[in-house]
Parts: sequence; structure tokens; C-alpha cells
Amino acid sequence: MLHKLKKIDVPIVVILLAFMVISTMLVYSATLNSRVITFEPKKIIVIYIVSIIAFLVTTLIDYRILTKVSFYLYGFGVFLLIAVLLFGEKIGGARGWFSLPVVKLDFQPVELFKIILILTLAMIIARRKGEPLELLRDVVPIGLITFLPVVLVTVQPDLGNAMILVVILCGMYWIGNMKLSNLLIGALVIAGAAYLFLYLFQHYHTDIQQFFQAQKWPTHWMDRINTFISPETASKDDKWQVDNAIRAIGSGSLIGEGYLNGSSVHSNRIPVVYTDAIFVVVGEEFGFVGASVLLLLYFVLIYRMILISIYCNHLAGTYIIIGIVSMMVFQIFENISMWIGIMPVTGITLPFISYGGTSLLINMIAMGLVMSVRLHDDKLLEDE
Repeated sequence: MLHKLKKIDVPIVVILLAFMVISTMLVYSATLNSRVITFEPKKIIVIYIVSIIAFLVTTLIDYRILTKVSFYLYGFGVFLLIAVLLFGEKIGGARGWFSLPVVKLDFQPVELFKIILILTLAMIIARRKGEPLELLRDVVPIGLITFLPVVLVTVQPDLGNAMILVVILCGMYWIGNMKLSNLLIGALVIAGAAYLFLYLFQHYHTDIQQFFQAQKWPTHWMDRINTFISPETASKDDKWQVDNAIRAIGSGSLIGEGYLNGSSVHSNRIPVVYTDAIFVVVGEEFGFVGASVLLLLYFVLIYRMILISIYCNHLAGTYIIIGIVSMMVFQIFENISMWIGIMPVTGITLPFISYGGTSLLINMIAMGLVMSVRLHDDKLLEDE
């Protein structure tokens, strides 16, 4: 079985290893003077070892076997999302984590569900064998399958990951050969829903906030949205994090202030800079050049994945890769954009770079699926 690894995409592996080095350097800098967390080399090594093993195991498993059991995985994933709402830990205002005391890690079920959703939708769309998706037979059921977890994640509340699930759905609709008429209908529905949300949010902002406070539900997401759509009315406290991030990235100029010399990073002006805001470390300490190198690595990674999808002989493999590409492109765009002020702040991490065991593990499993498509593409699976 191990001889299959000879077909592995070497450039992707090199980029993943480069990300591990870059992430370790950035997390070390971000936690150097942190009052919240200390740099733990042993813990990081364990996370990387587990992630690499998960990558290799997923690579060696035929991805079509996973698509065949995707409905069972979907049911398990929904069970986890419900369970975390009832019994999970609240971190950063959202009840979306399970604490695993044995390994001293926090597990976020929605991260795993992203992969499960991609596998499930790929299996359903592949049954159409490239034929255009029908509105009632395909588009609506696929939308409903995605709607349930989106609701469960939204009420945590975790708007960032709920958005990612919707983006995955859109990517799968596109690659699944959705009819133009259905696409226009969907676009109008999304535009209408967005307009209605913004209208209600702006005109009933106080009432909504009082209702959430009365129910003792988190309201920090409202402050983040208000900072984005109405920065002139947002308080200084609400804008403090984004304003400091923009200032820090701007101070990096062309080549940055130097590794371990980021003034804003090391004066604790950027909260949780080692996780969601890790790009601020890149911008401040390595400047435009460092940020460009990081984006170039992401570009090559996405390019290599798309090449594999183009030459794939099986539709399910192509759909899986495009689902993963959709997920990662949006995460990269949203994470970087929110720290330069062009997208609202969410809890979305920067893939492979932000500190976080669950995020890294799931991203490595996702890359293992991409490799599985490459390794098993020339093999016919029984009853396919």
C-alpha cells in the first residue's frame, strides 16, 4: 500500500511543510510576550505529528469509500453539532468546542463537519454524472442538507464557520453544473436575504440586542457586524481591534519591522494574535514582501489542487477537490480581509498558519483527501 505514496504531489507536500515552519515561527513571535498563552514546543510537535499521520492515513484511503458512507458520516456530524450545543464548552462567546482532557485539546465539531459536508454533497452530485442539476430534484435537497448544519452552527453562535458551509454549498453548486436560471434564482434569494438582514439589523439593532441580552445570549457578533457596516457609529471599543490591526499591518511597510520586533504584536494591542489575527504578525514583522510570499504559497497550493481536479477521471474526486478549494479560498480571503478592514471580523482562522489543533488537523485531512484523489484516480471501485 505504501508504494502508492510515490504518486503523491511533491509540491503540495513541500508547501505544507513550509507552512508548518512559517506557522511555528509566527506563533512563537505572537506568544512571546502574551499574557494569555505560552509557547509550548512539545504540544505543537504533538499536533504536527498527529496531523501528518492523519494526512498520510487519509491519503491511503480510497476517497470513494468515504463518499459511499458519507450519509452515515453526515448523521454523525449533525449529532456532534447538536451535542456541542448542549454539552460543549463556551470559548470566545460561542458554545462550539468539546474539551478533551486526555490530550489537553479542544475539539471543534464544525471543523470536521466541513469535510463531511464536502463528501456528502460530492456523492449526491456525482450521481448526476455531469448532467445539469434539476431545481426540485437536486438543488433544493442539497440546499436543505446544508441548511440544517448552517442553522446549528449559527446558533452557537459561529457566523464565520456558518458562512464557510454556505460557501462550500455555492462551490458545489457551481462545479455540479447548476442551470443558469437556477443560479439567478439563488442569487436573487441570497441578495434578498442579505438586504432583509441588513435592514432589520440596522433598524431594529437596539431591540435585537436587548432581546439577546434578556435571553443571556452572546451579542459580540452584533458589535462586529456594526463595526463593518456602520463604522462611523461604532464605539471606539468595538473598532479597537480592527483599527490596531490595520495600523500594525501598515507599519510593516515593505519589508516589515523584523522578526520578533513587531511593536503592536509584542505590546498586546492585538487580542488572540496567535490564532485568528496571525496575519497581523506577518504584515507587521515581514511587511508587504512577507505577506506576498505567504499569498504566493497559497496560490501555488490552490493551483496544484485545481490541476489534480482537472485531470481526475472520476466526478466525485473533482467535486471533493473543488469543495476543499472553495473552503480554503474563502477562509484565506476572509481571514486576511477582516484585518485590513474590508470584511467583518469573524472567528475564521488562517489555514495551516493560525495556532489551533482542530483547524490544522482538519486542513491536513482535507489535503489528504486531495492526495487520495490523485493516488486512486486510475483505480475503478466496485459498483461505482
